[in-house]
Amino acid sequence: MFLAVLRMVLFAALFLAVAIVVARLLFAAPVPGTHTHTSALPPDDTGTLAKAIQQNRKGHEGLSGIAPLRDGRGAFTARILLANAAVSSIDVQYYIWRPDMTGHLLLKALHRAAERGVRVRLLLDDNGIDRLDSLLGALDTHPNIEVRLYNPFVLRRFKRLSYGFDFFRLNHRMHNKAFTVDGRASILGGRNVGDEYFGTGTTPLQIDLDVLAVGEVVPHISADFDRYWNSAPVHPARAILGEGDAGLSIKTALDAFDSDPQFEQYRALLEESDIVASLARGDLALEWTDAVLISDDPIVGTDAIVRADLFVSRLLKAVGPIESRFDGVTPYFVPGKAGVRVFAGLQESGIEMRMLTNSLEATNMLPVHAGYSKHREDLLRAGVGLFELRAQAGGPSAKEILGPLGSSGSNLHAKTFAVDGTRIFVGSFNFDPRSVTLNTEMGLLIQSTAMAEALHSAFDEGLSDLAWRVELQDRKPVWIDPATDAQSHVEPGTTFFKRLALTVIGWLPVEWLL
Repeated sequence: MFLAVLRMVLFAALFLAVAIVVARLLFAAPVPGTHTHTSALPPDDTGTLAKAIQQNRKGHEGLSGIAPLRDGRGAFTARILLANAAVSSIDVQYYIWRPDMTGHLLLKALHRAAERGVRVRLLLDDNGIDRLDSLLGALDTHPNIEVRLYNPFVLRRFKRLSYGFDFFRLNHRMHNKAFTVDGRASILGGRNVGDEYFGTGTTPLQIDLDVLAVGEVVPHISADFDRYWNSAPVHPARAILGEGDAGLSIKTALDAFDSDPQFEQYRALLEESDIVASLARGDLALEWTDAVLISDDPIVGTDAIVRADLFVSRLLKAVGPIESRFDGVTPYFVPGKAGVRVFAGLQESGIEMRMLTNSLEATNMLPVHAGYSKHREDLLRAGVGLFELRAQAGGPSAKEILGPLGSSGSNLHAKTFAVDGTRIFVGSFNFDPRSVTLNTEMGLLIQSTAMAEALHSAFDEGLSDLAWRVELQDRKPVWIDPATDAQSHVEPGTTFFKRLALTVIGWLPVEWLL
């Protein structure tokens, strides 16, 4: 009986191996080097945007102007208005672009700009563009629009099946987010493109953070876009999607959400806002300071790269010595044993270490929470302060308490940290193994006492009604409501099946994937 079962197992394994080999031969990975190299256009000196920034920059030469975009709808409006003001170029880079209302409205803005003669380069990670193939292919036929895809799937209709035979290649993704107009202004941070990131729609909304950047750092963002645009993992859309349907009515497709009730609210926002005029008047709350762009090499995960060149290594070097305080915010916190040792060592040296992440009831990634919860007690024993976002958090004070992160919501998605009340990072980097070695990441390290102190103050005030404070009592975690001091000895949002899933996932050797 045993030998019969063993033969069946071996036969199944052999069959699976053959199937994988055949699938890899039939659906071979795209060959690199099929695109032409192009570069960012020089910063434009004409148009209202360039004039507004040049006027605002007087007396701040050599510095970058930074304005946090806290509110999702305001962050969306800023992108639309910048695209509407473009006169020469728009370079756009995103991990996720949803086929929903805000996704269509932003594509519509890019198409309008192209119709005016603006050159549009759209670089998207192929993992995050579900149900957009035909529309992107059609846009790519426009003479002023070029679409490229990072590390693309070969299968299109059932693209996730590709993981079955090409997992290790496809497991590496481009997590970067940047929106640059005329080489003059860029929006960079944690938000992807989709309703949940911009404060609307039926999906759980996201607490997130972007910054608008002008001045000295923008040419560096443009150069970094070129580095990705011309890299080996990036392929022209038409090589993957085929020749786009030039006969597809792009206007009809892009107008699909004009009757959506939420569109009227956005239309009102657009009519009320004018970021370009605010720049020209000098009443946009820009902080002129030093800002450094840190970005991964686009070949991370797809080719060999020394650890010193990884994003996290260069970020730590840019941050420099930490003297007294570190407050971090990340939706996905998987420190691993090495990370626990680092946090514990810093805490032991007298540095106050505090982190805010999603609670079990708020997270949208149960496996990632398993990777966090297995290290939670070790972090608490080391004295690290832990806060977990509450589901449906937020009352009247949430926006004020959260400071630079903006209003409350049901999911945490911002990736930021403040150090010593002097500098703050805003970008795409999560505190997890995936961000360290599997995905490409980018962000700005900003010298800003105002932004850093705002984040520190949010932690000092216990994040009020926004998050649970987690402490150890009798060697077990306890979840405390900072507003009322009410305690829960059971993890909020847990069920028997969730506890079982967290335990089982914690046993598996998958932490490197999280």
